[in-house]
Amino acid sequence: MAKQAEDIAWLPAPEEKNYPAALSYLSLIYPEKEAAALVAKLRKAKVTQFKAKDIFRASQLSLLGVSNSHVKKDQKKIRKGIHLSPLLLVRSPQHGKVVIADGYHRLCAVYQHHEDIWIRCKIV
Repeated sequence: MAKQAEDIAWLPAPEEKNYPAALSYLSLIYPEKEAAALVAKLRKAKVTQFKAKDIFRASQLSLLGVSNSHVKKDQKKIRKGIHLSPLLLVRSPQHGKVVIADGYHRLCAVYQHHEDIWIRCKIV
């Protein structure tokens, strides 16, 4: 039976290690100064939530399968009730999508439990 949204445990805020990971990824698709400015904005943003299916649609990414080791690790955390770190998202009008700066594997793991689960995140 699929877990319901309230069964997913979330940390109240992203872990500190998520911000350097986001900067590393964003630096690949934005100039370094712009990537750093986006991460600074993410640090200040309030945590909100969106449904897993909507984040996938907006990101235009494909779902990673259960064979992915990072997805498996996050699925184990979900089953054990370990709190997940909220995702870090960037609205990118120039790319016509939402960029998942950090949390793609967590998103895939949660989505596979139920596509209507509310995912905690920060978005700028």
